[in-house]
Amino acid sequence: MNSLVQATPAARYEQLIRDAVGARPMRVAVVHPCSVEALQGALEARDEGLLEPVLVGPEAKIRRIADQAGLSLQGLPIEPVEHSHAAAARAVELAVAGQVGALMKGSLHTDELLGAVVSSGSGLRTERRISHVYAMSLPAYPKPLIITDAAINIAPNLAQKRDICQNAIDLLHVMGVPRPHVAVLAAVETVNPAMPSTLDAAALTVMATRHQITGGLVDGPLAFDNAISLEAASIKGIVSPVAGSADILLVPDLEAGNMLAKQLIYLSQADAAGLVLGARVPIILTSRADSLRVRLASSALARLVAARGGVQALGKEDA
Repeated sequence: MNSLVQATPAARYEQLIRDAVGARPMRVAVVHPCSVEALQGALEARDEGLLEPVLVGPEAKIRRIADQAGLSLQGLPIEPVEHSHAAAARAVELAVAGQVGALMKGSLHTDELLGAVVSSGSGLRTERRISHVYAMSLPAYPKPLIITDAAINIAPNLAQKRDICQNAIDLLHVMGVPRPHVAVLAAVETVNPAMPSTLDAAALTVMATRHQITGGLVDGPLAFDNAISLEAASIKGIVSPVAGSADILLVPDLEAGNMLAKQLIYLSQADAAGLVLGARVPIILTSRADSLRVRLASSALARLVAARGGVQALGKEDA
């Protein structure tokens, strides 16, 4: 059985970090780290042996913030650029050149960083749609749970949901889950032509049986309760190989996913590591409100993805 499943909720991220530590730390471009939180996150990951940060941003501003916060930047390389837009562009160049194995968001806006990643000719695009995953550890759930996409794709169409689904499946393979169970969420468990999310869920289920989605067991539409509770599914008479055992919750749109993830974080004391997949390198997204454990788990996930050649290089580069 996978060690992350065996671990208690409090120990799952610690196990993930231990799994990622061992070989040479991965070089990561920290993009525009012009806040105390961004600098601290990079230094914490370095101190745990996960990353070798390369700071990309206005050098004078970075050093001033570090001095004011009492943070030592000794030994850390800095790629000097004038502003956040240039920092995103330079970080992408470093990744394309193989000088870093991942990107980490600093204090710039997420759209600015991802815009540089997916721009035409960036060198990091693949045929796969980029998507965000929350890798959650919940006290009330017996194993890690992925929620996707709650941060990037606002209203994905069927083809985009296929990519979002495949990205999450591939991540769980990297985490040691050989055949993840994917619950495609909707408000009901039956196909209703008036509810497009149920039509997409049914289509994704068939796509998995036709090998258009591979490596996982996909079923939907399923409501949230049936996806995570076998008892709830049984009471409703739902027969599903995924019901009650979901590893991945594929949400209908960003609003549903964002609300679900934040409800679990703030009402159920869930931890949620964040990662962007589908580019040629993983992208670490953290929040200023994240705990040290969550920030380190996000870095550990990126390290595992990059080290095992998993999610980031599956598609062909776009023209």
